[in-house]
Amino acid sequence: FFFFFFVVFIWKHEMSFGQKPMDLSVPSAPVDSVQSIAWSSNNFLASGSWDSLCRVWEVAMNGSSQARAEQKMPAPVLEVSWRQDNQQVFAGLCDKTARVWNLATNQVQQVAVHDAPIKVCRWIAASQVLMTGGWDKSLKFWDTRQQQPVASFQLPERCYTADVVENLCVVGCADRWINVYNLQGGPKQYSSAQTTLKMQLRCVSCFPTQDGYAVGSIEGRVAIQYVDPQRAARDNFSFKCHRDDGIHAINSISFHPRFGTFATAGSDGKYLFWDKDSRNRLAHFPPNPAPITCCSFNSSGSLFAYAVSYDWSKGHEHYNPQAPNAIKIHVTPDDEIKRKKK
Repeated sequence: FFFFFFVVFIWKHEMSFGQKPMDLSVPSAPVDSVQSIAWSSNNFLASGSWDSLCRVWEVAMNGSSQARAEQKMPAPVLEVSWRQDNQQVFAGLCDKTARVWNLATNQVQQVAVHDAPIKVCRWIAASQVLMTGGWDKSLKFWDTRQQQPVASFQLPERCYTADVVENLCVVGCADRWINVYNLQGGPKQYSSAQTTLKMQLRCVSCFPTQDGYAVGSIEGRVAIQYVDPQRAARDNFSFKCHRDDGIHAINSISFHPRFGTFATAGSDGKYLFWDKDSRNRLAHFPPNPAPITCCSFNSSGSLFAYAVSYDWSKGHEHYNPQAPNAIKIHVTPDDEIKRKKK
């Protein structure tokens, strides 16, 4: 009886600190580093990786999954995005093109082109256009039925990352540049400035409320920034994280769609849950054996997906081609990610 009580006590203690039962890995994982993952609205998960493959899994609410489809692309895949009909996956590629993969017909068609690899590829449902950002320092918006973009913007530097929520679009570039666009009635640039972070940025993620965004950098720091200048002067702040055993890059940030709290994932192999409003950490979890390259909540926030792969943050000398890659699913109950009452 005492042994049983002790085991139950330890289990409850670990659960309170985010030590959940093992997250479930998807089958048939990529064989090279995973660059991007994206959820459809009906819980299908797509990935893009350096083995030039797009893959799709169907994920159940308990975190289990089944491989449903894969498609070989002509070059490594830097980002994937779903069309809102859940039947098409867009992919930005290293060969300077973006392609659309029709899951019903298994056909692939080119829909965009840049003068350098396409790092950002996002379908914008509200305006029915595809947004692409490239290392050619340009941002383009495409009607996929036409050969020329419907809008194009010159960026201050190479495009590294971007996010879109409704009418808010935020693009992160080399040399710490952040461009903000208003998409209502057609894309219009709102601002362009260098972030307050001192080192190269890795990721941006928009607030679900569309009034701001979070930026993650290679120095293990996240900046919370608001779009409105008056709000920004009052409420902008930054904080250190993913520094328990050194300074690690923030590779990905994902906001919970219902609660507005968020997750960070880093090159230390850890993911953490945060509340920006109370400026508190909500939960932490055991580290993975390799960096987490990307992460994403599903449309309801009940499932959290993340990819474990080498992110090249320590250079080619630390690359191990035999190290396994994984995409994992973490079932996320509300009390784990919901803002805590004061």
